[in-house]
Amino acid sequence: MLTRISLIVAIVAALAVGALNFLKVRDEITTLIQQRDNYHGQRDQVQSELTQTNKVLVATQGTLKQTQQDLADAKAARDKAIAAADAQTKRAQDLSDKLGKTSQTLSDTQAKLEAYVATRLTPDQVMTMSKTLRNSQDALDVATQEKQILQHAVEHLKNELAKYVGTNAPITMRADLRGKVVVVDPKWEFVVLNIGDDQGVKQDGQMLVSRDGKLVAKIIVRSVQKDRSIANIVPGWQLGEVFEGDIVTPAYPSSGT
Repeated sequence: MLTRISLIVAIVAALAVGALNFLKVRDEITTLIQQRDNYHGQRDQVQSELTQTNKVLVATQGTLKQTQQDLADAKAARDKAIAAADAQTKRAQDLSDKLGKTSQTLSDTQAKLEAYVATRLTPDQVMTMSKTLRNSQDALDVATQEKQILQHAVEHLKNELAKYVGTNAPITMRADLRGKVVVVDPKWEFVVLNIGDDQGVKQDGQMLVSRDGKLVAKIIVRSVQKDRSIANIVPGWQLGEVFEGDIVTPAYPSSGT
């Protein structure tokens, strides 16, 4: 009997424990279900917010792209406007310069016209005077050239006469005459100069050879060509070796040119 009672008590206790465990598990399951539902709700909310954010991002990217395009268009328009402004400024400056030149030309023409009117000459008379003036100028130029040629010939004849008369007067040459040694022959002691008759070199005229401002030798011209001369080194006057490029000047410069 005691055993039965003990068994019944054990069974009742087991049932009580099972009931308590069931209630506890049910509460935990209910809590888990609630947590799951909350998680799903939060996930759906986050998903919704993410979808909305993606839409905003896409819209923002579109706006940014359009803004960048608008900025590029604005920059291109600005550059075009600057180029057009520069072109207009240059054109205005050119027009201003042309206007200034035209005004000066007009002023000069007006002055010439007033001078022409003051002469009381007819156009034919002015043309005749202009032609006469040109002819006179041409004749003057020819006469000047002939004078130079005659003066050169007179100087040459004077030099020749001096040799025959025996005056031993030194032969003068232009004070500004200046040339260079282009060829040197130390064996025969002669040099070639890059100046000649056209520059005023005279036969038998003496010249000084210098380098860096120092006298090197004295030479005497033996042959004169159009733009070349050949000279010998005067004995006793060679103070150093003559080189190509040395400067030559008249030993007896004339007072005039």
